[in-house]
Amino acid sequence: MTDSLAEVAAITHRLAVLLAAGVAPVSAWRHVAVGAMSAVPAAAAASGPAGIPGAIVAAATSGDAPAREAWRGLAAAWAVATDAGAPLAPSLTSYAGSLRALADAQRDVRVALAGPRSTARIVMVLPAIGVLFGLALGFNTLGVLLTTPPGWMCLAAGAALMLLARYWTRRLLASALASDTTPGLDHDLAAIAVSGGGALDRAVAAVREAGANYGIAVGDLDATLDLSRRAGVPAGDLLRGEAEERRRAARADAQERAAALSVRLMLPLGLCVLPAFMALGVLPLLIAVVSSTVGTF
Repeated sequence: MTDSLAEVAAITHRLAVLLAAGVAPVSAWRHVAVGAMSAVPAAAAASGPAGIPGAIVAAATSGDAPAREAWRGLAAAWAVATDAGAPLAPSLTSYAGSLRALADAQRDVRVALAGPRSTARIVMVLPAIGVLFGLALGFNTLGVLLTTPPGWMCLAAGAALMLLARYWTRRLLASALASDTTPGLDHDLAAIAVSGGGALDRAVAAVREAGANYGIAVGDLDATLDLSRRAGVPAGDLLRGEAEERRRAARADAQERAAALSVRLMLPLGLCVLPAFMALGVLPLLIAVVSSTVGTF
């Protein structure tokens, strides 16, 4: 996830450098297309300057959700900057910086989730370890599970509990991931729009139009713009600051969910995995011990 988002940031930064050096937009895309892993640069390079945003969206159909969202954001940033008359190079530099911040935040979340994910994988093999432990002691626990009615009951119960534990664990892991993969993107787009020097209302309209065209969720921008009007300060700085604040809040929230996940994973462990361990490992072992003991008389 993080690597694909970082790739979009790197390509965006290269484009900004080339455009700042005076390279034409289509030529800049052709240069960054060389060696790029994504098909998006090649698609954009093959289109005319006016068709670059549409080519980006059309080609950004593979990869994970954050990468697709980042490509759509790049298309929206390109369209907004072009519509507002804002210089492309600084706009793309700013967007690349926001993508790097998002990539760093997702990397932190991935590190925080590494421990809970490893714990979930380890505990899921406990029932199999119980079966192997019985075989190592010389008891045919596997035969009990597969050839006897009590073993069939244990096998059915253990399998059902393990399936429930697997589903429950996946839901817990999914709930720890952020639903908004690009927080603050709408404010970044608004900052690009106002950098063209136009009216704030026109900038907001351009952002909302780009959001509708490229599938970007645009939230409430009025509070930040009202503050700019009342205080008489540049709206671009306030919008970029608000975008950064939203990214920081999203990072802290994701890290908090990752920390809570370690505790929540104890629920499927205690209610599903450990009973499954008893059903698949301990009870067949007891049945095998009793059967071998009775057979000796």
